[in-house]
Amino acid sequence: MAKILIADDAKFMRITLSTMLSKDNHEIIGEAVNGEEAIKLFKELHPDIITMDITMPIVNGIDAIKEIIKLDEEAKIIVCSAIGQQKVVVEAIEAGAKDFIVKPFDEHSVLATINRILNTTD
Repeated sequence: MAKILIADDAKFMRITLSTMLSKDNHEIIGEAVNGEEAIKLFKELHPDIITMDITMPIVNGIDAIKEIIKLDEEAKIIVCSAIGQQKVVVEAIEAGAKDFIVKPFDEHSVLATINRILNTTD
């Protein structure tokens, strides 16, 4: 079981991820609607994993990943985005994300990715 922070500007996506992850006994400890909030909540809550959308207002997901990695280079961030272009995937991984899930995603792939990242030590 992991403590998870969900960062996505779409309420529907936050609810969808929260429902999937809760069914697998993970604890949703916070939800952020933009990258700025994600950084703030990361500092406050110290989640085991963060799911991060790329396209968000105020601070986008890539910039939020960079800031969080500056705070904790071991942070486990999984990008969950509708933007599946290879360039964006590479940029997210280079910024420090551990993996990338393209929306719309299915429950099995989300849970498999979460559990794999939890059990991976760099």
